[in-house]
Amino acid sequence: MSDAPRVTPGDIEAAISSEHFFTALEGVDGHFRGGPEAQAIKDAKTLGLLTICVLVLDNGFTVLGKSACASPENFDAFIGRKLARQDAVNQIWPLLGFRLRDHIQSAI
Repeated sequence: MSDAPRVTPGDIEAAISSEHFFTALEGVDGHFRGGPEAQAIKDAKTLGLLTICVLVLDNGFTVLGKSACASPENFDAFIGRKLARQDAVNQIWPLLGFRLRDHIQSAI
C-alpha cells in the first residue's frame, strides 16, 4: 500500500463538527411553529417519511443528506437517520479530496 496522501473515513469523521436530524414534516411544522397552518399540512404523512441530515463541517460549511421511505409501514427513524447521514457523508469525500489536492499542489 502506498503512503501517498489520501482522504480516509477518519478524516471524514474528524471534519464533522455537528450533526442534526429532522423529518420534512418537522421542518414544515417548525416553519409554522405548530400553529393552525401546521395542523392542516397537506401531505403530512408523506413529509414524515423524508429524513434529513445536516452535517456542519469544521470550517462551518454544511452538507445535506436525505433518505425517503416509500412505504409508511416500513418507516424506521433509526434507519432513516443512518441512511440520511451516509448520504451527507458521501458528499464530504469530494470536498476533502479537493482540500487535499490544494494542499498537495501548494507543497510542490
